Amino acid sequence: MNIFDYNKTVDLYADALFRFVLKNIKNKEKAEDIVQDSFEKMWKNIDKIDAQKAKSYLFTTAYHGFIDVIRKEKRTTSYEPEHEKLQVYHSPNHDLQEILHQAIDKLPPDQKAVVLLRDYEGYSYKEIAEITELSEAQVKVYIFRARTFLKDYIGNISVLI
Repeated sequence: MNIFDYNKTVDLYADALFRFVLKNIKNKEKAEDIVQDSFEKMWKNIDKIDAQKAKSYLFTTAYHGFIDVIRKEKRTTSYEPEHEKLQVYHSPNHDLQEILHQAIDKLPPDQKAVVLLRDYEGYSYKEIAEITELSEAQVKVYIFRARTFLKDYIGNISVLI
C-alpha cells in the first residue's frame, strides 16, 4: 500500500467505520478515538498491508478496539442482568427506529457487531468472519440469535403500527 492508497482508503471508509463503531459503543468521543487508532495502526503498517485488503484491516482493527473498550467498561462499571424481561410495545406512538435501536443495544457485543456489519453495512458472511475472526458458521449463528432476540423484543410489528 502506498500513500495514495492510504488517503483513498481514508476517504472511502472513514464515515462507515465511524458509524459502525458508534453504533456499537454509543459514545462519540470513544468512537472517534477508536477510528483514529485504527487509521494510525494502518499508517504504521502501510508497507505490510495490501491495498485490496485495507477495508477489512480497518474494520477488523476497529472491531477489536471497541471490543476491548466494552470489556474494560464491563470490568469497571456495574453489571446489569443479561436476562432482562422482553418488552413488547403496544402504543402506536413509539418511533419504530427508536425501538429498534433500543433492542439492538440490548444484544451482547458479538451479536450486535455481526448484525450491524450484516444488516447496516451490508457485509457478506465471509467478510464478517474475517473482520471478527469468527468462523462463518459462528457468524451465522450469532446473526440468527440476534435476529430472534430482536423479533421477540419488538413483538408483533402490526401492534406497533
